[in-house]
Amino acid sequence: MDVRFAMSNSFPGEESPFELAKKVMTMFVQRQVFAESKDEIALVLFGTDGTENALAGEDQYQNITVHRHLMLPDFDLLEDIESKIQPGSQQADFLDALIVCMDLIQQETVGKKFEKRHIEVFTDLSSPFSGDQLDIIIHNLKKSGISLQFFLPFPVGKEDGTGDRGDGHLLSDHHGPSFPLKGISEQQKEGIQMVKKVMMSLEGEDGLEEIYSFSESLRQLCVFKKIERRSIPWPCQLTIGSNLSIKIVAYKSILQEKVKKCWTVVDARTQKKEDIQKETVYCLNDDDETEVPKEDTIQGFRYGSDIIPFSKVDEEQMKYKSEGKCFSVLGFCRSSQVHMKYFMGNQVLKVFAAKDDEAAAVALSSLIHALDELDMVAVVRYAYDRRANPQVGVAFPYIRDAYECLMYVQLPFMEDLRQYMFSSLKNNGKCTPTEAQLSAVDALIDSMSLVKKDEEEGTIEDLFPTSKIPNPQFQRLFQCLLHRALHPQEPLPPIQRHVLDMLDPPSEVTAKCQVPVSKIKTLFPLTEVLKKKDQVTAQDIFQDNHEEGPTSKKLRTEGEEAHFSISSLAEGSVTRVGSVNPAENFRVLVRQKKTSFEEASHQLINHIEQFLDTNETLYFMKSMDCIRVFREEAIQFSEEQHFNSFLKALREKVEVKQLNHFWEIVIQDGITLITKDEASGSSVTAEEAKKNENLTLYIKNIFKWHLLIFGEKCGRESVHTDDNGEN
Repeated sequence: MDVRFAMSNSFPGEESPFELAKKVMTMFVQRQVFAESKDEIALVLFGTDGTENALAGEDQYQNITVHRHLMLPDFDLLEDIESKIQPGSQQADFLDALIVCMDLIQQETVGKKFEKRHIEVFTDLSSPFSGDQLDIIIHNLKKSGISLQFFLPFPVGKEDGTGDRGDGHLLSDHHGPSFPLKGISEQQKEGIQMVKKVMMSLEGEDGLEEIYSFSESLRQLCVFKKIERRSIPWPCQLTIGSNLSIKIVAYKSILQEKVKKCWTVVDARTQKKEDIQKETVYCLNDDDETEVPKEDTIQGFRYGSDIIPFSKVDEEQMKYKSEGKCFSVLGFCRSSQVHMKYFMGNQVLKVFAAKDDEAAAVALSSLIHALDELDMVAVVRYAYDRRANPQVGVAFPYIRDAYECLMYVQLPFMEDLRQYMFSSLKNNGKCTPTEAQLSAVDALIDSMSLVKKDEEEGTIEDLFPTSKIPNPQFQRLFQCLLHRALHPQEPLPPIQRHVLDMLDPPSEVTAKCQVPVSKIKTLFPLTEVLKKKDQVTAQDIFQDNHEEGPTSKKLRTEGEEAHFSISSLAEGSVTRVGSVNPAENFRVLVRQKKTSFEEASHQLINHIEQFLDTNETLYFMKSMDCIRVFREEAIQFSEEQHFNSFLKALREKVEVKQLNHFWEIVIQDGITLITKDEASGSSVTAEEAKKNENLTLYIKNIFKWHLLIFGEKCGRESVHTDDNGEN
């Protein structure tokens, strides 16, 4: 990069070439960082006040500094580019700087494996240079296989040296120069001719395609590069029956990319992970929180309200044991029998014959072409390795001019399918569209087609190629991480405009659909629907199941409006009392008379007992909902004996299981035996119902005496007063 002070000069309203060059370099480096690239980058500055390079002599290669040697790009390099690189005050020959770069890249790649070596030069070409060693430079670039690119403040054309090459000579969507052409000096014109000579000597006419302007580079680099992934081969045997085996190798062709879970906890002050130590301790749920060694714990599987102990040994024994990798053909079927809607999984595999195995290549090619000619596919059993659960998938032929292979996609098992039943719109007279409406919708669909056909040339153009659209989630994440790394104290920036525009429909489609959309608005008018007087309100839907006051004891008759709630709509057809919403299930069963009251209440009681066994407040509340609904429905259907028997049995179980705190909730909610005043079939008087509550006082007293004894053992003096005021 050219850092001479002249690079900082700019016209009013223009960014200087120095700042533009830094922006382009920053975008290039940040793309490499977030793509997790293994490319190594060095940075050489020319025009610096000092000199630091291996070729520097008394009067040679002066004011050229190797700022950073070849290494993986990181945030330190980004920070250097943004804040540490400042304009210098000296002149330097850009061809001398190119020689320093060539020497650096040759010396520091000795013994390393690499695919290519490359140099990018950022300059405005306004400094004097000497072309004495030009032939040597070109010869060594060709000999070393080092490619070259130039980035300038202005575009360069093929004919006159400068100009707008929007006709495709550089980049097809060039938007014009960032540096006014009238401001180019004679020195810069000489530099342009020198650059053109170098590039054409290296690559002929195509070499001019490697000269870019800063402004166009910013537009091209504004999107973060995708994370680089190496294609790892998966060797296996494709088997058909017990006698036919073909050596294959598979590659992941499509794989859902996910954000790496790299979040970690660091110290807020030092921002170092090493300063934080995480320690997990297991304790008993008792007053002393007794610590339990990890080796004395095992994992448990929650099944409803029960926890089933499941040790590591059990887990190992449960795992599916296979012989190893598997790609076995189970059979064949017509391709029309495998619908695209059944494709699932997060990857697509391309299956080729093993490398340098002619027999395997012939056998697999025969299978591929046979499937293609018969319009059939293979149903395959696939297992990645002996630790993986097997899959069932489909392998269909894929034949192209350059290669042929099998494409494998996973198919669902029975549990993976979701079946939904919806009523037909055909039999609904209110939903029958007119011919004009159908025609308008057809026109709208045609106008919004994302495929453009050229009938004359017989070509098809994809106006919205999703495979070329980067994931906006990654773009936003990388933008925020970069900003936070370079500007720790500043708020995060807004989402970049080009990210927001990525998922907008193409402008061509938006323009074409305006007329059909207007017609749709005319043919499908929107009218305000007035609320009916007897419409159920949200307050009715979400009101509590019980109210305080005398109105709560009004009896409901069968002719009254059925209980309505959102949950009952979601339940669908209820056949038994479930554990998710037992109170609503019970209410639906007894009101719709789908089962006897005795059977439904028996199912409800079972769930109440399971909830109490958990000894958790959340399940206590669920039990209370069940008890309240049980009492309400027992009164309405004259089944008060069932409820009274249940409540008496529940009182005894509470005492045995020492669930005193739960029984207090029952009393506080006013749950008592159903009396004669509430239901004529009951024989329980109000006094007898009151006796049921007295058990609570007894339990409270026992609990208080335990506290008294505990206090005396601790050496404290305690005075106990019961509810009657006696000591």
